[in-house]
Amino acid sequence: MKSKERNEKIVTFIKDQFPGKEFIPLHVPYFGGNEKKYVLDTIDSTFVSSIGAYVDKFEELICQITGCRHAVAIVNGTNAIHLAMIVCGTKPNDEVLTQALTFIATCNAISYTGAKPVFIDVDKDTMGMSPSALSNFLEKNAEKRSDGFTYNKNTGRRISTCLPMHTFGVPLRIDKIAAICSSWNIVLVEDSAESLGSTFNGKHTGTIGKAGAFSFNGNKTVTCGGGGALITNDSELAKKAKHLSTQAKVAHQWEFYHNETGYNYRMPNLNAALACAQLEQLPFFLKNKRELAHRYQAFFAQMGMPTHREMQGSEANYWLNAVILDDLEGRNEFLEFTNANGVMTRPIWQLMNRLPMFNDCEHDGLENSQWLADRVVNIPSSFRP
Repeated sequence: MKSKERNEKIVTFIKDQFPGKEFIPLHVPYFGGNEKKYVLDTIDSTFVSSIGAYVDKFEELICQITGCRHAVAIVNGTNAIHLAMIVCGTKPNDEVLTQALTFIATCNAISYTGAKPVFIDVDKDTMGMSPSALSNFLEKNAEKRSDGFTYNKNTGRRISTCLPMHTFGVPLRIDKIAAICSSWNIVLVEDSAESLGSTFNGKHTGTIGKAGAFSFNGNKTVTCGGGGALITNDSELAKKAKHLSTQAKVAHQWEFYHNETGYNYRMPNLNAALACAQLEQLPFFLKNKRELAHRYQAFFAQMGMPTHREMQGSEANYWLNAVILDDLEGRNEFLEFTNANGVMTRPIWQLMNRLPMFNDCEHDGLENSQWLADRVVNIPSSFRP
């Protein structure tokens, strides 16, 4: 089958999944529950900022959904990652092991701490950090010192943190990553921004590391326009995160006293109200999106084109579905044809080591990351009413 004929069939199939629409966006929110009711309730209460009943309810719902002990409502996912690293002990001039195949927010958050990213390759199937690549890098380049910490032999910097990401909501091999981090005394923080509702061996993403972070941006499975959450099972860590997220203000009836540098990171009650209404519908969203993912998988299998899918033992939320093209030329042709014919598609992100801010960062060659960057395309994945 010629590529033009193939692409025409793909466009037709995608449009059939979203009937009645001339243009099919990549991912749009769906508001079919109590969104208006809760937002109006917040407005009527006048508590629209970071103090309000819906902020507390949001944190309770996140704990119920993920099974974690503590959740802290944050203004966005990037800030949730930043705060998670701070409370987990990431310091300026440390190194953070992460992926080059990720959204810019991951590395921006690392930069906010004053630490330096080091890029580890991903597995082709999960598109998340590869345990074998992580182990190989550490065995070759790292050493434990008498203080108990791990250091990079090439740079002399402490490797304090590992920050993998569950790409497009598909869980990576997080159990093996956690075991490697434990053996090297490296703190594991999960970038779970895209994976609300995803599980690995029955555990929700974000709960395997010392802390996890979620995003509720406008394009996520659950949205409140902008929002985030930090989750952890460590009560002291959660207490510290909440304190720092509210400008490190010490509680007092009238005095304004702040005992350390804090951040204006607390989620407003207005956003939390919208998030609560969305979270109530999460099982409905996940079922709907899984049905779409399975339709895509069956269709593209018939076309001889692989798709990004969960591995055995994990369950993905299928936030964004992805198809893998033959090469860079085929990827670009596919992107041009679909976008010109009313179907919004997007390539995977530019690898972080190719960006000017991070092009001097150490990496392990990134063979799989580069292979995927030349081939992966996201296709429309919205909830279908």
